[in-house]
Amino acid sequence: MVRVSLFLMIALSIFACDSQRFRLRSGPKKVDWKEIEKRGVLTVLAENGPASYFIYKGKNMGYEYELLHEFTKDMDIRLQIKTVHNFDSIFTKLYNFEGDLIAYNLTVTPERAAMVNFSTPHLISHQVLIQRIPEKYDPKKDSIPPPPLITELEQLAGKTISVWSQSTHLTQIKKINEALNLNMNIVPLDGDISTEEIIRLVSKGLLDYTITDENIAQINQIYWDNLNIELKLSSDEEIAFAARLNSNQLIDTLNYWLADKKNKSTIAEVKRKYFHRKRLPNKAGSEYSSSSGNQLSPYDNIIKRGASKIGWDWRLISALIFQESKFETYKISWAGAFGIFQFMPATAASYGIGPGSSVKAQIKAGIRKLNKNYKQWLAIIPDSLEATYFTLATYNAGSAHIIDARALAPYFKKDSNIWFGNVDSMVLGLSRPKYYNHPAVKYGYMRGSQTFDYVAEIMERYTEYKHAYPEKNDK
Repeated sequence: MVRVSLFLMIALSIFACDSQRFRLRSGPKKVDWKEIEKRGVLTVLAENGPASYFIYKGKNMGYEYELLHEFTKDMDIRLQIKTVHNFDSIFTKLYNFEGDLIAYNLTVTPERAAMVNFSTPHLISHQVLIQRIPEKYDPKKDSIPPPPLITELEQLAGKTISVWSQSTHLTQIKKINEALNLNMNIVPLDGDISTEEIIRLVSKGLLDYTITDENIAQINQIYWDNLNIELKLSSDEEIAFAARLNSNQLIDTLNYWLADKKNKSTIAEVKRKYFHRKRLPNKAGSEYSSSSGNQLSPYDNIIKRGASKIGWDWRLISALIFQESKFETYKISWAGAFGIFQFMPATAASYGIGPGSSVKAQIKAGIRKLNKNYKQWLAIIPDSLEATYFTLATYNAGSAHIIDARALAPYFKKDSNIWFGNVDSMVLGLSRPKYYNHPAVKYGYMRGSQTFDYVAEIMERYTEYKHAYPEKNDK
C-alpha cells in the first residue's frame, strides 16, 4: 500500500463530507489595516496553548504570539491578545469584530477558506499518533509485557483511540478506520478537555492513544518524555493566521512581513525555540541520584546550611531543585529561566542574581524566595505541612492561580486549606471552562496539570531522598 495515496484519498473524502455550515455576513462595517493602524492596536483571537499563546511565570509566550509580537513591533502598533477557549465560537467572534486576526494553530482547508482570508502559511504540519514508549519488561514484576510500539497503520486494528470530538483528528481517524477496516474503538472526548490534557492522560497511562498535529506533539514531548510521536496519520497540512474575508489589506501587510527576507531568520528561530529543541539528558541514576550512596549533589553542604536557616529539610529543597534543573547549574530553559533554581530573569533581579551568579548565590536566592512564599502561606494556612505544599505550588505557577484554586474550593465542596485531594484538584480543573470561567476565578486559564504533578512529584522524590539519605531525627 502506498501511504501517500491513502492520505490523499482520505483528505479528499473529508473535504467532500457534509459538515456543520457557518454562515458569515460581515455587514457594512469594515475594519482593515487602515483602521487597525489608526487605532494602533492589532487584536488577536488566540488559543491558550504553547503553539498559539500562553503565559509562563508572568511572561507572554507562544509560537504564534511571538511571530505576531515581532510583526506588530515592526509595524509600530500594540498587540492585544484575547484568548478563546471554545473553538466553535472563533469565527463568530471574528465576524462580531471581537478581534482582527485568528491565531489558533488553524489548519488551512477549503471549507475554512470560504469563511476566512488566510495568510501565507507560517507552518507545515501533519497529524500524528500519540503513544507511550513501552517500558522495559520485567517478568518478575510484570504479569504481561507492555504493548509494542505502533509503527504501521495496520497495527491500529482493535486499538482504542481517544480524540477530542471537535477536532479534525476525529474525522481523520474515522476515515483511516473505514479505509483499512481496522475495527478501532474510537472514543470522542468532551470539548472542554484540552488537547494538552488528553496527551497528559496518555502519558500517565489513563488513555491508550490519541492524535494531534506534529507541532503540538513536539511541544508536549518536552513535558512528557515517555511519548512517541513518530507515526504519521495524514499528509502535510498548512497552518496560517486568518482574518475576515474583507480584510485584504491586513492579510497583504502580514504576508509581506512573513515573506520579507530580514524576517526569515526571526521566524526560523521562533520555530526552533518551540518545535525543535533538544531534550536535556535525564541524569536520574547518575552520581547525583539516590543510588549513588554518598551524596545527593555536589551542593549538599550549601543547601543544608540554607535549609537550616529557614527550618526546612535540605532533602525537600534538593527535591525541588532536581525538579527544576536536575542540578544542571548552567541550564537555560526555552522560556528563559536559568540556573539551578530556574529563576525567570525579572524575578532573579529582585533577588540580586543573574545567569552569571555563582551556584552558591543562586541557591541562597532560591531558598530566600521559598522562605518568603512559605511565610506568606503560613500566615493564611496555620498547618506548616500544608503551607509547604502551597509554597511548592506557588514556586511553579505563581500565587495568582493558586489563589484562584483556593477560591474555587468551597464551591466544589473542597477544603481551601488542604492541598492534596482538595485545592490540587481545583488547580487541575483550571484548564477546563467549567472552572476557569467560574465567577470566583480572577486570573483565568492555567495549565493545571503541570502544577498538579509538580507538587506530587517533588513530595514523592522527597520521600525517596529520605530513605536514601536518612538522618537521626527522621520520623
